[in-house]
Amino acid sequence: MLIIYRILINIIYLLSPIIVIIRLIKKKEDPKRFKEKFCFFTKKKIKGKLIWIHGASVGEFQSIVPLIEKYEKRKDISQILITSNTLSSSKVVFKQKFQKVIHQFFPIDTNLNTLNFLNYWKPCLSLFVDSEIWPNMLLNLKERKVPIILVNGRITTKSFKKWIKLKNFSNFIFSKFDLCLSSSLKSKIYLKKLGAKNVKYFGNLKFSQSELEKIEIRPNLKKFIKNKKVWCASSTHDSEENFVGLVHQKLKYKYKNLLTVIIPRHINRINPIKTQLNQLGLKTHLHEPTKKVPINTDIYLVNSYGQTKPFFFLCKNVFLGGSLIEHGGQNPLEAARYGCNILHGPNVSNFEEIYSFLNSQNISYGLSKRNEMYQILDKLFSSTNNQVNIKKKLSLKGKKILKLSLKEIDNYLK
Repeated sequence: MLIIYRILINIIYLLSPIIVIIRLIKKKEDPKRFKEKFCFFTKKKIKGKLIWIHGASVGEFQSIVPLIEKYEKRKDISQILITSNTLSSSKVVFKQKFQKVIHQFFPIDTNLNTLNFLNYWKPCLSLFVDSEIWPNMLLNLKERKVPIILVNGRITTKSFKKWIKLKNFSNFIFSKFDLCLSSSLKSKIYLKKLGAKNVKYFGNLKFSQSELEKIEIRPNLKKFIKNKKVWCASSTHDSEENFVGLVHQKLKYKYKNLLTVIIPRHINRINPIKTQLNQLGLKTHLHEPTKKVPINTDIYLVNSYGQTKPFFFLCKNVFLGGSLIEHGGQNPLEAARYGCNILHGPNVSNFEEIYSFLNSQNISYGLSKRNEMYQILDKLFSSTNNQVNIKKKLSLKGKKILKLSLKEIDNYLK
């Protein structure tokens, strides 16, 4: 199976110039930095110990920010290399302004590429976040005896069923990990069945919170929202914006100063979303911080990445998308950490244990119909603020998970 994989990845490599050109046209690649995927690096390695962390996209990076902050303080670590696959994640890393962190795009996983990558960066420890499994890179790391750790490992039922069909290959690949820190009990079971030898579960790292987090909110936007009855629909997918718009219409009969903030999962859908909402007769304003927001705005539509935190900070109630459709839901922890009540649809299989915990703490509310969302929001709008209690519960849990995870990882840094 490894031979087949290497043939396929080399075919992709040969076709990659065409793929990159298409992605450049679609503005999904950085025109100056896409060459990093071919091991033409734009940053330099400095002398000393370098640890390497790889996460596919924005969500994976954000989950390990508290981990990075701890390693930033350590004198024995000179440099922290972050790699990812997407343009949006590179922008989010840049905004953090870490002192020791540099970002590069993950190379295409050919045998030659991975060798060139490791020859250049020479990491003393490699951390792969969530479900990032790259066979050639793992094999070459193992060959060099660089410890390999899966952090916040997540194996969905769908991906498990695919891997288990290739049981010999999965055993061969997953056994390369020196340590797997699972994000859920279900993932722990799956990882063991797929061949991982050393699997531990302390909880999902996304419960932990950054110590240095700063939220920049424009005073005019803060003032505008403060005078409104506001709620947020975040990480929405196709058809969910229409659902939210219809709920807004009904709520507006009772709450005249209502504002609904919508943050789509994919901002390339902004124009059709705006058209759809306008067809419902709703006044929609695109997120442009320098422009004044019209007083009669119904929907504040966010059209850029990395903007969730300010709105979670300003809103008490958040609906998490990807849950009304067959997607499996989006992670609610960021919003919950800011003290928000969480609303979600019935399809949350991707984060089952997290939603179960939030539900047990009276933080989350499930729904499947528009009238249910209306009734829940109507009740929450009238209730007293529970933000302090929510923050406290999640903070204690997050600190414990981070401490235990760091302790395990440190065994391999020594």
